[in-house]
Amino acid sequence: MVAVRRAIAPLLLAGALLLTGCSEDTPAAPAAPAPAPLTTRTVTPTPTTVTPPASPSPSVPPPPAAVPPVAAGKVVVLDPGHNGGNAAHPAEINRQVPSGRGQRKPCNTTGTATNAGYPEHAFTWDVAQRVGQALAAKGIRVVYTRPDDTGVGPCVDRRAAIGNEANADAVVSIHADGSTAAGANGFHVAYSSPPLNAAQGEPSTRLAQVVRDTLRSGGFSTSNYIGGNGLSARTDLGGLNLSTRPAVLVECGNMRNAAEAARMTSAEGRQQYASAIAAGIEAYLAS
Repeated sequence: MVAVRRAIAPLLLAGALLLTGCSEDTPAAPAAPAPAPLTTRTVTPTPTTVTPPASPSPSVPPPPAAVPPVAAGKVVVLDPGHNGGNAAHPAEINRQVPSGRGQRKPCNTTGTATNAGYPEHAFTWDVAQRVGQALAAKGIRVVYTRPDDTGVGPCVDRRAAIGNEANADAVVSIHADGSTAAGANGFHVAYSSPPLNAAQGEPSTRLAQVVRDTLRSGGFSTSNYIGGNGLSARTDLGGLNLSTRPAVLVECGNMRNAAEAARMTSAEGRQQYASAIAAGIEAYLAS
């Protein structure tokens, strides 16, 4: 009888270990306690209770499937105003070029600056890069009218041509104003009017309105000295007049206003401008 007990005991121990080990294969089950020391022939393992997951309520719809970005495959041309090398090449940037509506004007200008000397061309370049990064992350192809902030130009007619050649779904020129009028502040979005082609009609005015709306939603105030309600119809901007694609020009604010200058000078402020402009472009492309 003792011999039988000695022969059965290892088998019972192995069975207990096997039952305990299998319980770990079910993540929802609590771990089984270790078996008690063997004192009898019969070992009863602790039962494992597995609670099946609750069935989803039929009144709760399943989560929606992932939707690809509606703007994927679109093309946006970003035009950072002016250029870092313009001031050193007056003859080149003062050369007269077509500006639309039968007019001619200088190729480009140096732009303005804050009272402390932070230049518009640096501001527009930085904001345009931030906008482009946000759009590229959504699958949008971004084309810039200039590759850096150290060159000259390009001229306004060439900037318009870049958007036309890219068959852009939207062209957004980024600028900042330099008004010395007392209390002048706020942004405005310019568009060509009266329109010279179909793209300058409803598509451009809608683009202007959407970008205006997202800038306001981003906490920016509309201009109190140019245009009305954040919009400005223009006949004199060559980059808009010569465009055959939906195009607008955003004057982000007045660099001579102390509060707006502080915002434009800070990286955080430039990111706020960029986020609002990118949101407007995305909303327009999705509409």
